[in-house]
Amino acid sequence: MSVTAAAGFAAAGVTAGLKKSGGLDLAVVQNLGPLTSAASVFTMNRCQANPVIWSKQVMTDGVVSAIVLNSGGANCYTGSIGFQTTHATAEAVAAQLNVSSGDVLVCSTGLIGEQLNLGLVTAGIFDAGRALKTAESTGPEAGLAAAQAIMTTDTRPKLSEHRSPAGWTLGGMAKGAGMLAPGLATMLVVITTDAVLTSPQLDTALRHATAVTFDRLDSDGCMSTNDTVTLLGSGASDIEADEAEFTAALVALCADLTLQLQGDAEGSGHDVAIEVRNARTETEAVTVARAVSRSNLFKTAIFGNDPNWGRVLAAVGTISEADAAFDPYGIDVAINGVQVCTAGEPDQPRELVDLAPRAVTVLIDLHAGDATATVWTNDLTHDYVEENSAYAS
Repeated sequence: MSVTAAAGFAAAGVTAGLKKSGGLDLAVVQNLGPLTSAASVFTMNRCQANPVIWSKQVMTDGVVSAIVLNSGGANCYTGSIGFQTTHATAEAVAAQLNVSSGDVLVCSTGLIGEQLNLGLVTAGIFDAGRALKTAESTGPEAGLAAAQAIMTTDTRPKLSEHRSPAGWTLGGMAKGAGMLAPGLATMLVVITTDAVLTSPQLDTALRHATAVTFDRLDSDGCMSTNDTVTLLGSGASDIEADEAEFTAALVALCADLTLQLQGDAEGSGHDVAIEVRNARTETEAVTVARAVSRSNLFKTAIFGNDPNWGRVLAAVGTISEADAAFDPYGIDVAINGVQVCTAGEPDQPRELVDLAPRAVTVLIDLHAGDATATVWTNDLTHDYVEENSAYAS
């Protein structure tokens, strides 16, 4: 049911005419309360889109009544008029929903450097406002439409939900299929909950969850300008959630959405999990795994069904001693369960590795400590190059 799984939320997805395809391209998610708690994390890219700049200002008090998201244009590097467009978008939503524009988050996705048509956006918001006033806006079809409206090169919507035995619920939607790199992975994500939690509590849980899920998805090493992950709390269940239980559930939901994003990465033929074991610290494990995930030599080998473990070690070796402790000749590597390298020497024949399945697991043992971490990536294919050689919203 996506963002409408939790009580106290309504959603709409409409066609505003922003996409050349004529498909759904504008979504609004409204928090019906009684609480309007919220937390967000944003891209670490210093070159940030106007909606990110605006939404950071909105989030200063942790109060959000609604979020509007459009595909068909990133509204990034569009000059001073771009920020005016973002502000006007929030004003249009506020007018339709009778809330303050300062409590409306704005998210955009699509091609960088092209102006959004404010007239089309405003008309779409008017249609979304009408839809939000219907009983259907709190149902599963409305949540699905909202998820479809934020898709760009995605081939399918990404939806997830969790229902706690305690009586509260989490629901979420995500978009993303390329430029999936940490800080965050390139995405727009909206998560809703009807648990009774304050904005600071939501913020703590969200930052922990994104750090071990979305921030460890690294499809192509390219960081977006528009990434936003938002968690909204309505309190409509009237149940105060145990913070530890809530955080664990949020991590699970974010992990589910992360793997859906990985599985729909542009042109990919393999979903690759790179697990680093026995690192000195978890941070060092992530650093090593990420180095492998960003090796084009490794990624093209996986595309070619070639278990070239030498490329794994070559990527690991690019990490400085200050960033990760390990003996370069004490590393073990296994690919899809076959131990191909032990202590820096050949072990089982690489011909035993079966890379025909879509799922690929690379296990790297550093023998330097007891910390473990996994980074998710995918192979590098002809289809990825072709798709990104002529991308248009």
